[in-house]
Amino acid sequence: MAEKLARLKKDYEQLEKKYKLPSYQQLNEEFDIEKLQELETETLLREIRKIAMDKIIAYLRFIEMLLNPSNAPMFFFAMLKGLDSSDKKILEDLYSRLGKIEIKVIEIDNDYSEKNEAEFIKQLVAEWKNIKEDMKKISKSLQKGWDKKSEKKDKSYLG
Repeated sequence: MAEKLARLKKDYEQLEKKYKLPSYQQLNEEFDIEKLQELETETLLREIRKIAMDKIIAYLRFIEMLLNPSNAPMFFFAMLKGLDSSDKKILEDLYSRLGKIEIKVIEIDNDYSEKNEAEFIKQLVAEWKNIKEDMKKISKSLQKGWDKKSEKKDKSYLG
């Protein structure tokens, strides 16, 4: 196992130097790319992009559910009570930015180029910093909504 991880890091290091990519450690901390150690591939950057996109798509779907909760689980409705108009604006902006990333991937997926994969990864990491900051704000607001729900339950308990 340690050998596979070392090989992944070595393979990535070559690509990192070639394309001036973010460090392995940074990508791993943000997108869990160490999962790729089990995979033998000649298109490592494509696989890194796919793993990063799993996280992007998960965030996009989560935000979509917050913005349009018509079929959302009850869990979402409790959290929504913590959101105000500025939070909704942030969510709409995040949704737009994440959607733009997902659309860009379609182009990259259909016309493979190691260089294009590298450029996409660099752009994604740069954008990810902003996305994370906005998600921290939203997370705090969602927590407030959840806490309000918990307070109501505690106050209404008659037992």
